[in-house]
Amino acid sequence: MSARTGRRPLTVRVASWSAAHPWRAIIGWFLFVVLCLGVGSAIGTDKATSEDYRVGEAGRAEAIAAEGDLQRRPTEQILISVRSGPQDPAAVNAAARDITVRMKKLPEVEDVAAPIRSKNGRTLMVEVTMRGAELDGSTKVDPLLAQTAAVQKGYPNLLVEETGGPSISKGLNKQRGDDLALSEAITLPVTLITLLVVFGSVVMAGVPLLLALSSIAAAMGLSMVVSHIVPDAGVGNNVILLIGMAVGVDYTLFYLKREREERTRSDGRLGSAALVELAAATSGRTVVVSGLAVIVSSATLYLASDVIFSSLATGTIVVVLVAVLSSMTVLPALLVTIGHRTERRAARRTARAAERGEPRRPKKEGAEIGRVWSALLRPASKHPAITLCVSVLVMICLALPVLGMQLRVLNKDSHPRDVPAIQVYDRLTGAFPELRVQHSVVVRADPAHAEEVTEALKDLGRRAQADPLFARNVRPRLRTSADSRISVLDLAVPFRMSSDEAMKSLTHIREDYLPATVGRVPGVEAHVTGDVARDADYLANQNEKLPLVLTALLLLTFVMTVVVFRSVVIGLIGVLLNLLSAAASFGLLVMAFQSSLGESLFGADATGAIGSRVPLFLFVILFGLSMDYQMFMVSRIKEAALRGVPTREAVLDGIGRSAGVVTSAAVVMVTVFASFVFLHLAEMKQIGFSLAAAVLLDAFVIRVMILPSAMTLLGRANWWPSRTMRRAQSARQEGPALVPAVARGNG
Repeated sequence: MSARTGRRPLTVRVASWSAAHPWRAIIGWFLFVVLCLGVGSAIGTDKATSEDYRVGEAGRAEAIAAEGDLQRRPTEQILISVRSGPQDPAAVNAAARDITVRMKKLPEVEDVAAPIRSKNGRTLMVEVTMRGAELDGSTKVDPLLAQTAAVQKGYPNLLVEETGGPSISKGLNKQRGDDLALSEAITLPVTLITLLVVFGSVVMAGVPLLLALSSIAAAMGLSMVVSHIVPDAGVGNNVILLIGMAVGVDYTLFYLKREREERTRSDGRLGSAALVELAAATSGRTVVVSGLAVIVSSATLYLASDVIFSSLATGTIVVVLVAVLSSMTVLPALLVTIGHRTERRAARRTARAAERGEPRRPKKEGAEIGRVWSALLRPASKHPAITLCVSVLVMICLALPVLGMQLRVLNKDSHPRDVPAIQVYDRLTGAFPELRVQHSVVVRADPAHAEEVTEALKDLGRRAQADPLFARNVRPRLRTSADSRISVLDLAVPFRMSSDEAMKSLTHIREDYLPATVGRVPGVEAHVTGDVARDADYLANQNEKLPLVLTALLLLTFVMTVVVFRSVVIGLIGVLLNLLSAAASFGLLVMAFQSSLGESLFGADATGAIGSRVPLFLFVILFGLSMDYQMFMVSRIKEAALRGVPTREAVLDGIGRSAGVVTSAAVVMVTVFASFVFLHLAEMKQIGFSLAAAVLLDAFVIRVMILPSAMTLLGRANWWPSRTMRRAQSARQEGPALVPAVARGNG
């Protein structure tokens, strides 16, 4: 007995222990969640620093500037103007003096510049430079905002308002928090209603929701700990909520539905513990494999060598790992506890029926194919070739807009305009257009060449001011380090950050002015940074890493599928279907956010471009999530095929029996993802929309039309080169010797 127990899969052994000690498992799980949150809160989150974001030439320029203590500082701009009526220069000047005095007294402030009047004379601007690193400004800006509010209170007839990188970051962080709360408010009730429809029981519907929420809580705590290894870029909690809610409910749903199916099939002959072991041997194993697929897929994002992608990958991996752990440990314990209650109720009903002399009615075997799904699967079963061709053609047509996809780093130009600091920023750039964009030319040279470098930079500044792409009314600012090794020349550009003019101005500096001036000084190292340079270099770095990430993703996905199903053909089918699903969802994304259709749907939120990080993140996550349905459905098909059922019947039986739970899981996923469309940040809108579209296409086109059609046409070739499957298919009969193979998942 012990030898046999030792050969059982890990999922079965863990489920067996949890079933035997349910309250220990339940209490242990919630202690684990509390411990994760407690430890995470105690050590805090290690946030990414400016150094972590440095990429390409702009990153090298910033590193050199930091050597000379000339790096960008967090800056705020205070605008002072008359609310209405005639100008009051005396009051405006008095408010400017007041804000200057107040700001200089703050320990967070390094310098306050002299007031500057706008070209139309209606607005006065005071620029405040803060101490510390650029990214730390948002955590230290509150005292500055308080002083601005105090001056506003003292001058009620004036409009005194503040903007800048720190206050915008603070406003966006608040917006993210509000968005998370909104997403929860949308997804929780809809998910609960969906689960109530699936299970018809408040208790059973509450189990997936409870485990998903507890998994998210534990993952958020663990992510704080992990951030000390992989710094958090501020997107971790968003992705934990996005992915955690979806996979947490889905994994629990797969397990629950299988346990209920086995309970119905056994008709009271098996106890709750035995039923949980059966579910663990089948759906439990599938959940673990699906979770590993998502984890492996997400891990390829680390190859992008980017702090934001690393943060996204870490959040996804942590929450999926916790969700899988909950399905292996506490879920069997909860099912056994609920099952015991169900058995006691059934026993009482049976006893009362026996007292009344009513005959016992055997239950029908569960998971039969319903009429709706029989109808949906009929095209694939009756006309597989036509169904396959038409379905693939539809998906390709949906994918065609991908050819026109335009990637862009979504910046201040595309941030939600209802953030107060962004509204002030729009007024600032309207009054002072030269503050929209700034290029910084950073030069490092031997101090002996300091004078040559200075003259060359002045020459570069003159050339730029003669160029209509640069601001002519703003003199270039030249700064030099104390040791004369490093110099920085700041050039103003009066165009929007995402405009073609801003990009052309950067090209002029890098390709024309820099080689013709500073480039002639011997032994000099010169680079250009600034917001436009950062965005351009970030996009170039991402495009450079893209082939590596995608190659690793396709290879790992293929290998995992082959290992799980012992079939090269199934591996190829999985990769091709995932590619088709991702391409079609990207096509819909382009139509929704780049076209006139997108403007009518999303208004100003149709940015005219796709966030540069969106496609790569989506591609990786979609591959992982598609593996959920792939693993679940093909596992059911494989079970039937191993019993000797011909492949055609096994395909229809496996997909038909799993269709209900896949539909329920898809509804939950679509609800979670679609809720992000109602958020304010453009990238989150795009991610939510694309994931929701992909899940719908995957569940109702790929898995209902294309997968069964392809597998039906391939027949026995699906399982090449599995010898076990060939023997089972040749026998075409059920046999007890094949049952352990199903439980072990051997192919």
